[in-house]
Amino acid sequence: MRLPHELKDIFHEWLAEHYPDRAARIINQLREIRGGKDYDARWFERGRGKGVYAQMIAKRFARTRRKLALNTPRPILRDDLFISNVNATAQLGFGF
Repeated sequence: MRLPHELKDIFHEWLAEHYPDRAARIINQLREIRGGKDYDARWFERGRGKGVYAQMIAKRFARTRRKLALNTPRPILRDDLFISNVNATAQLGFGF
């Protein structure tokens, strides 16, 4: 989860309003994944977390991906089924 500086305060307020009993715990877990920060803007670091919670989420995601067969190769798209309009002189064949 990315929380740039513009969204950090809005997210914290929303959590406190809608989930006051869990807000502090959620914020602390997010900071633990980010090394004590709400957001890490460095390339290749901002989309990844570190620590126990991040590993747990990654394992759950991988297990679900295998369960739903989302890690299998995608079928090759066939382009021989498409027919182009070779008689059209302009886009959509209007001839403008």
